[in-house]
Amino acid sequence: MTESKTTETIKFTHIGGQAVLEGIMMRGKYNWAIAVREADGAIYTEEHDLISASSRHAYLKWPIIRGMWGFYETMQLAIKAFTVSAEHAGETEEEQLTSKEIGLTMVLGLGLAVGLFIVLPAVITNFIVPSATETPLTWNIVDGILRLVAFFAYIWAVSRIKDIHRVFQYHGAEHKTIHAYEHGLPLTPEYIQKYETLHIRCGTSFLFMVMVIAILVFSLVPGKAILLAWGVSAKIYVLLFNISIRILLLPLIAGLAYEVSVKWAGQHPNNFAVKILTWPGMQLQRMTTAAPDDSMVEIAVAAMELVIAREERETGTEASFEPPAID
Repeated sequence: MTESKTTETIKFTHIGGQAVLEGIMMRGKYNWAIAVREADGAIYTEEHDLISASSRHAYLKWPIIRGMWGFYETMQLAIKAFTVSAEHAGETEEEQLTSKEIGLTMVLGLGLAVGLFIVLPAVITNFIVPSATETPLTWNIVDGILRLVAFFAYIWAVSRIKDIHRVFQYHGAEHKTIHAYEHGLPLTPEYIQKYETLHIRCGTSFLFMVMVIAILVFSLVPGKAILLAWGVSAKIYVLLFNISIRILLLPLIAGLAYEVSVKWAGQHPNNFAVKILTWPGMQLQRMTTAAPDDSMVEIAVAAMELVIAREERETGTEASFEPPAID
């Protein structure tokens, strides 16, 4: 079934989430909660207070900086959530990952991301485009296109892995549950399952926006002037300079992408310009989400309810649901 957009009022929420191994993490203003399906079928849950440094330092709420800091906090939380799920998702103690193994996995994953999405496209571009200093715009466009191709290829490849496909199903369950909550519906599979798996505030769309904005930002870097001032002209050093710039400017690019895809698009999802700008990222979500079964939706609800309960305690309000007929 598809989402009805004409008969229901949507109240967009700030609550977001992340799919993990056999589970889902949900994050609100005051806490984050995770639910994981254990080998015996039971649902393991835990929740933690969410204390951001931005509440103590006003400058962390400034535009762009808030996105940079938010990206850092999101990565921290993702690691914590993945650690919890890895400890509870394995069928046996031998299959459950240790803290050391989880740390090594994170380091290897970061190295793979840098190599696949930054180093490899830059190296290939260096062979395709004669000079990064003489034709910087062409160089950056080719590099950006190759980076997008690498991203699409990676998503397609990992989606063929059975365990990753299950994570993508949990990703879909997360989105569907948030949709139902935003429509004021009871959080039960019969209502949740009627929504699609795409959501405008998805991290996949954010990553796509990062790559698009990166092309613009890198094109504005005066690489030729900087290299001339340093007296650098050898092609290998120009390549190393471009790779280094791409790594160093990632926080800035993440901050800019946050302003576009989260603050602007997330708050004005029905704006025509927003729909046009976010359409490619929304379509990319068709590769990173999949239709979940009811047991996965149950996991999303378990995590969501812990966040909602905390929000209600803090604000003194209670969510009310008016169950409409299910199409």
